[in-house]
Amino acid sequence: MNGKLKKLSLGLAIFLALSQVSYAKDMMQIKGSDTLINLVQRLAEVYMEKNPGKYIAVTGGGSGTGVAALINGKCDIANSSRNMEPKEIEQAMSVNVNPQRAVIAMDGLTVVINASNPVDKLTVDQIGKIFRGEITNWKDVGGQDMSINLYGRQSNSGTYVFFRDVVLAGEYSQHMNHMNGNAQIIESVKQDASGIGYVGVGYGKDVTGITVVKVAGRPGGEYSSPLNTADVLSGKYPIARPLNQYINGTPSERIKDFINFELSEEGQKIAEEEGFFRIPGEYVEFNKRLGL
Repeated sequence: MNGKLKKLSLGLAIFLALSQVSYAKDMMQIKGSDTLINLVQRLAEVYMEKNPGKYIAVTGGGSGTGVAALINGKCDIANSSRNMEPKEIEQAMSVNVNPQRAVIAMDGLTVVINASNPVDKLTVDQIGKIFRGEITNWKDVGGQDMSINLYGRQSNSGTYVFFRDVVLAGEYSQHMNHMNGNAQIIESVKQDASGIGYVGVGYGKDVTGITVVKVAGRPGGEYSSPLNTADVLSGKYPIARPLNQYINGTPSERIKDFINFELSEEGQKIAEEEGFFRIPGEYVEFNKRLGL
């Protein structure tokens, strides 16, 4: 290679390297909840199509991973299917990170069992006892005489934390199988006649091989389904939850523009297409404190 070609090649390499640095710097980083990942990836794709030159990277790893990344300055937005814990907020404030929460969709946390299992209704108390390991046979909740196999999430999952705190009000059974994501739980329960698991509602809709369990908040109470929009948004379904995004302080214009898109009519329709629910009025008002 002659001198001119060497200089040209070197110049091109430097240009590409600088371009990659600039691209990475301009790219909005969103990390966290595996429940939210498909939804936010879809929202980011549509947003980038409508806004050429704006770039967003969306990765999972669990709500805890996203919150840690926000605290450590490794992302712009943390997806979280649970609220930040007091110790996380304290840690954030200690490094001058001021976490602010926006709610972008609603989820009816869904209990799923194998389609061959005749059980289709459970109370919150029964579900808690099953996942704490106090009920271990399906015959004790109206099913067949067979052991119950538990499928849940890893401890860095916001869904794991929410389900533990709201449904179990205690600790999980040591015999629970810890899965990496919603899709893994669905596949495991589909293949296990004795299986039971919990997933975000968007992962349990229209899936062959599983039954979405109807849930009552108390013994003798009315059963409702997370597949019923009205039941979730009214609070009748007892294990509904908001799906959150956390940012540091007052949102920058680029972050604000993207979150406003998520909250727009188009964004909320995408949430519904992905199997979740649009936010009710109380969270519309809640988000306004961030100027959204």
